[in-house]
Amino acid sequence: MTDNIKIKVRNLSKSFGSHKVLDGLDLDVKKDSSLVILGGSGTGKSVLIKAMVGLLSPDEGSIMFDNQETVNISQKDRLKILENCGFLFQGGALFDSLNVSENITFFAQKLYSLNSNEIKDLAIRKLKSVGLSERILNLYPAELSGGMQKRVSLARAICTDPKIIFFDEPTTGLDPIMANVINDLIVKIREELGATTIAITHDMNSLRKIAKQVVLIYNGKIIWSGTKNEMETTDNPYMVQFINGFSSGPFEI
Repeated sequence: MTDNIKIKVRNLSKSFGSHKVLDGLDLDVKKDSSLVILGGSGTGKSVLIKAMVGLLSPDEGSIMFDNQETVNISQKDRLKILENCGFLFQGGALFDSLNVSENITFFAQKLYSLNSNEIKDLAIRKLKSVGLSERILNLYPAELSGGMQKRVSLARAICTDPKIIFFDEPTTGLDPIMANVINDLIVKIREELGATTIAITHDMNSLRKIAKQVVLIYNGKIIWSGTKNEMETTDNPYMVQFINGFSSGPFEI
C-alpha cells in the first residue's frame, strides 16, 4: 500500500566522475519504521541518505516524502520539508564556535522566531530528552566528552520534533556502553516523536537494537531487503557474509 510508505526512492543514480555510486536504486521506507542500511565501505550508503535529505543532488531519479517529490525543488520548498527532518551526522558535526545551546537550536532559530528565553527553554528540553543536564548549556564542544558530543548532536537533530530522522553511523567512535546509551536513545526518541528513522551502521549490535527494516547495498543497488528477523534467517549469500563478517563470499574485498 502506497499510503504506508513514508519515503519512496526510484531509479536513483549518482556518479562522481567515472565512479557510479548509486545505480538505479529503488527503496521504500515504511511509515513509523526504523530502517537500517547496510553495505561495505564506499557502497553509497552515505550518498543515499545525503541525497534523501537534499545535501546531494542525484544525477537522475525520484525521492518522494509523503508522495511529494523532493528532487529539483525550490529552496523554499526544501526548507519546508527539512522542518520535518533531523540529521545526526557521523562524528556529530557540532559547530566548534557555538556553545551547546546555540548548537542545539541552530536550525530551529532559522525556522522560527524565538526570543532568548524560548531558545534556552528549547535547548534545556532537548538536553533532557537525551539525558543531559542544563549545566552544560554554555559549554563548547571541545569541553565535552565524545559521548556527550554525540548526545548534543542528537538533541540538535530532534530540536524541531521531526517526523523523519537520519542517523549516519550513530555509534562510531563510542565505547560499547555509550553506544548502547545512544541506541536506547534512538529507540526512545523514535517512540516519543512517532518518527520514521533511517540509519547507516556497521555495528551489528546497534542494528539488532534499533532496526525494524534492513536493506543491503552493493554495487549501487539494494540487493537484499527485509525485516530484522528475516535478516537472521536469510540464506542470501551477500547478507550471510556481511552479518557474519566472513572474509570469503560474494563480496569483492
